[in-house]
Amino acid sequence: MIDIIIPVFNEGKNIGRLLDNITEQIKTEKKIIIVFDFDEDDTLPVLQKLKDNYPFKLQMEKNMFGTGALNAIVTGFRKSTNDAVLVVMADLSDSLQIVDDMYKKIIDEDYDLVCGSRYIRGGKQYGGPFLKVLFSRTAGLTLYWLTRVPTHDITNSFKMYRKAMLDAIKIESNGGFEIGMEIAVKAYINGYKLTELPSQWYDREEGKSNFKMWKWMPNYLHWYWLCVRRTWFGS
Repeated sequence: MIDIIIPVFNEGKNIGRLLDNITEQIKTEKKIIIVFDFDEDDTLPVLQKLKDNYPFKLQMEKNMFGTGALNAIVTGFRKSTNDAVLVVMADLSDSLQIVDDMYKKIIDEDYDLVCGSRYIRGGKQYGGPFLKVLFSRTAGLTLYWLTRVPTHDITNSFKMYRKAMLDAIKIESNGGFEIGMEIAVKAYINGYKLTELPSQWYDREEGKSNFKMWKWMPNYLHWYWLCVRRTWFGS
């Protein structure tokens, strides 16, 4: 069974479509954990109307650590109880059709982390700010070639984790979506089993992105250089 963590911030226009997509595209048994920052979030009244329409449990949790995407994701990790944990963005950006295959990699093939990858054969990115795309592609491909971390797209937040591995890794990120990169780097350098599957990413159609590239870039670079340093020099 998968715990699917969805951090939200005023995603009332998107959440219904996302839950429909989850119903249609993910056949594996699942529980949905929606994490919100504040009671006035416009996602919540939509969820109240829709919560009985789906064949899976909808669990709504308030951010335990204040506000922001990172804290919402960590809250979801804390509230998750099943063997596999997936982070999905509420803006309809992630290609959910690979989720069942990600789960099989965790359960049947004993992987600890499965990364969705836009930068391998079969993967694709549609839209998005040019500099953000350039940064993520450059970081992913160069880190793969420099360290042989087994993903070409380490900055992508669309990842499935084995719960036992998550519980064993200390999370130190304090910015935003770089948390996914931190976990992947720490998993790799600590000998966990990683792989990737081709995924597609779509720029949002509704609402405003909360990705803060220039604010969070130093955090991404920190984990990038940690991976290089630990791989090359062991320290």
